[in-house]
Amino acid sequence: MLAEERFSRILSIIEAEGSATIQELMTALDASESTVRRDLITMDENGLLTKVHGGAIARRPSVSTHDEDVRNRKTMNAEQKNAIAKYAASLIRPDDFVYLDAGTSTEAMIPFIKETQAVFVTNAISHAKLLAEKGCRVYLLGGEFKSQTEAIVGEEAMEMLSKYNFTKGFWGTNGISVSKGYSTPEIKEAMVKKYSMKNCKRCYILADASKFDQLSSVKFADFEQATILTTELHKPALKKYKNIVEVKE
Repeated sequence: MLAEERFSRILSIIEAEGSATIQELMTALDASESTVRRDLITMDENGLLTKVHGGAIARRPSVSTHDEDVRNRKTMNAEQKNAIAKYAASLIRPDDFVYLDAGTSTEAMIPFIKETQAVFVTNAISHAKLLAEKGCRVYLLGGEFKSQTEAIVGEEAMEMLSKYNFTKGFWGTNGISVSKGYSTPEIKEAMVKKYSMKNCKRCYILADASKFDQLSSVKFADFEQATILTTELHKPALKKYKNIVEVKE
C-alpha cells in the first residue's frame, strides 16, 4: 500500500472514531509498527491529526464565530482566488440559470464570465452591478443588507429563493470539513446559502487552500453536496475525494 493510501485510510479511521491506537492501525492497514509510527509523525507534521502516546487523535479545528470584513478579504490569497474564479466562470453556458453567492471568491468570477446570455441571481449588490455592466440579465434578492459581507440575507431573501430552480450555483465558504461540511459564522447568511444550494442542480464551492479543515459556527451544507474548486491540495488524504477539483494556477 502506498503512503498516500495509508494516510487516507488512517485519516478515515481517526475521523470516524475520534482516535486510534497504533495496534488498531497496524491491523487495519496490515502494516508494521515502524511504518504506522512513521506515518503518524508525518501526518501530525502536516496538520492532519494529533499524534499522542500509543496512537493518534483527530485534530479539532477552532471554531470561527465572526466574519472578516469584505474589504480585507479581497486581498487575501488573490492569485488562488483568480485561478479558481477563471475556471468556475468557464463552466457557465448560455442556457444556464445561475446563482452567484455573495463574497470575494464569487465576485472574482465576474471579469472572466463570457456567457452573457446566461441568467443570474445573486444576493450581492456589488455582483449585480458588475454583471449588469457586462450586459447580463441579473436578479437581485431582496431582504436585510449585511454590511460586513455586503450580502442580502433574511426571510425575504429565502422566500424569493424558494421560487427558483438553478442549473448551476457558485458559493464561497469560511470553512470546509469532510465530517462537518461547509460552514460560515453568521446564521442568516448560512440560511441563504443553504436554501440556494437546496434548489440548485450543480453546486460549486470556491475555496482556496486556507479554507480546508476550518470550521465556523453555522453549517450550511454537507461535504458531498457540492463540487469544490480549489488550487493544489497540500494534504494527500484529501486527494481521494472525487468532488474536489484541483485548478492549475
